[in-house]
Amino acid sequence: MDLLKSMIVSASGMKAQGERMRVISENLANKDSVGRTADEDPYRRKMVTFKNALDRETNARKVEVDRVIEDRSEFGLKYDPSHPAANEDGYVKIPNVNALIEIMDMKETQRSYQANLGAIDAAKKMIMQTLDILR
Repeated sequence: MDLLKSMIVSASGMKAQGERMRVISENLANKDSVGRTADEDPYRRKMVTFKNALDRETNARKVEVDRVIEDRSEFGLKYDPSHPAANEDGYVKIPNVNALIEIMDMKETQRSYQANLGAIDAAKKMIMQTLDILR
């Protein structure tokens, strides 16, 4: 039963990292999305928070996405007086998305996903070896 629990926990980790990857992809896709007017804010970066959850059927502690929150850091400014969203000084607010940080988060997410997949593969191999011994 412990091998099954480890597979359930790893699968929950993969699911949570899949959601994190979706949010990172959304951030990268909108890194240049600015407002249409000077009063409208540009795209605001999103982040995923995780939580522990108890699977009552197996009594395993899984990881789940708690919520997707907005990064409250300041927007950047770019000088472009001809842009419709420029303020009276000619600056346009740009999203608080840093592509380098997003790519680093993406690499971390990918590695975590692969580690969970490796744990599932190892548990599966152990189960198969146990079945071979019992034959």
